[in-house]
Amino acid sequence: MIRTMGYFLSGVFIPLCFMFMGAPAVGAHPHVFIEQETKMIFDEKGLAGVKIHWKFDEMFSAMIGEDFDTDKNSILDKNEVATIKEKAFGYIASHNYYVHMKIDDKPFAVKFIKDFNATLNNGHLTYDFLIPCHVNAIKAPKNITLSPYDPEYYSAIYFPDGKHLVIQGADLFTIETKVERDKSTLIYYETVNPLAIFLNFRQK
Repeated sequence: MIRTMGYFLSGVFIPLCFMFMGAPAVGAHPHVFIEQETKMIFDEKGLAGVKIHWKFDEMFSAMIGEDFDTDKNSILDKNEVATIKEKAFGYIASHNYYVHMKIDDKPFAVKFIKDFNATLNNGHLTYDFLIPCHVNAIKAPKNITLSPYDPEYYSAIYFPDGKHLVIQGADLFTIETKVERDKSTLIYYETVNPLAIFLNFRQK
């Protein structure tokens, strides 16, 4: 029996949901743990997209490998990746892919992703995907907030030390970044402000 996001919801498994480190929600605790690396990609006009890299804990990785690495060679071929995307990743499309973004304090809906890939490496499953997000630079700062989380706290996502954010192609712009709690957002039964990446950029 394949373990997918749908099985999470049915009670057989836990939904793949994401949060940053913080106080636990009432009556919940994480079952899946993910390291996230975030790359903000710029072109000549401004922000062009956000690339997300997830590295899963060994237990979840083993379950996905068992169910989707059909030839058991610890390498995911293109057909296996396509099946993972459909059955174990695509489900969260209706939930904004659990990547909550704001542009100048207004919510940005993540309607689709590009360039999805999954790999198995040294016992860890990884996902990579690109979120297109085009924001033109102007003389005044444009503000981006990015915070993955799940209000039900079934999974925990955190930043690896020193590797939480990479900026690509930003030579034309002045950029400032910080990571701190988003005080404008309450999650986990309105008990926690999630951690977020705050980035502002403007024309030089």
